[in-house]
Amino acid sequence: MNNSAMSRENTSLFQENSSLFQENSSLFREKRRSAWLALGLLLLSVGAMGIGASVGSTGWESVWHMQQDPVAWQIVWDIRLPRTLGAWLAGALLGLAGAVAQGLFRNPLADPYLLGSASGASLGGAVAMVLGGSTAMGMEWMLRLGMTGMAFVGAGIAVLLALMLAQGVQNSLRLLLAGVVVGVVLSAMRDMLELRYPDILQPMKAFGLGSTAFIGWQSCGLMLGALLVCLLAAWGLARVLDGLSLGESTAASLGLPLAPMRAGLIVVMALATGTAVAQAGLIAFVGLAAPHLVRSMVSAGQARSCLLSSLMGGVLLLLADILARWVMAPEELPVGVLTALLGGSYLLWLMHRGHAARQGRGT
Repeated sequence: MNNSAMSRENTSLFQENSSLFQENSSLFREKRRSAWLALGLLLLSVGAMGIGASVGSTGWESVWHMQQDPVAWQIVWDIRLPRTLGAWLAGALLGLAGAVAQGLFRNPLADPYLLGSASGASLGGAVAMVLGGSTAMGMEWMLRLGMTGMAFVGAGIAVLLALMLAQGVQNSLRLLLAGVVVGVVLSAMRDMLELRYPDILQPMKAFGLGSTAFIGWQSCGLMLGALLVCLLAAWGLARVLDGLSLGESTAASLGLPLAPMRAGLIVVMALATGTAVAQAGLIAFVGLAAPHLVRSMVSAGQARSCLLSSLMGGVLLLLADILARWVMAPEELPVGVLTALLGGSYLLWLMHRGHAARQGRGT
């Protein structure tokens, strides 16, 4: 009897050790795949930046040849390089914000604009244009803040209004609905301003379509600083996203302080989205598609997912910006139109694949 009991115990220990070994091996493989994906995205980013510096209004012109011409090199340094880097940074901010939004609301269709930040930024830009052309005080404020500053302020006010309407961050569904309501109301206010002041229609349309044409080195510095802050904060708060993926009750049972950590994640999402929108306008689907593409390639925890989604978003927007400059040269296609077209097609394909997979399981 003793030998039989010892044999069963040894068998049980062996099975437990085998299970732990398999789990550790699987975790190691996923970490290795995540590292390879991050390295690939970084290399792709560097290569795309080299291509972006070589694409202008005249089409392709090698940046190495342009170094020999001081005027051409000045164009590369002052216009093409900051625009290329700015497109990558804006995409990285949107990709990070999208990963945080999808984890926070536990909704794979969540995007960075859910809390009304896009509508708030548009309204802020419209107010800046109206004030800038109407009064001396408005001109003074425009010189101090600029349209990008007003757009950022508008995005921040929209998020605060959504938080006030939802009465805090405790209920994700209520916060989501509050963001939708705030977005609709602020969009209506922007439309009223455009009807009252038709001179701002054209620049507001350009802002709504998204563009990286006016990004300079100062804007790149602002976006780089915001990206570093948001990445560090998201990495530190990723455990609450891991907990929320198991359900709110499970996350609470793990002892996580959900309310303050949710508030921190919302600040990260608002800062990343507001900074990107203020500098590049409204660019659709990058924040939605980047986390989806990452999840289709690796199965990573929320911390690594945020980092990889940021890299993926930077690559997506940079490639879209290069294509927008190249496809109709010397004319330029608004990058927001291209991302909406490609992102919408990708989302439709994703929905079709999911429907086909469900039908296959049903049969």
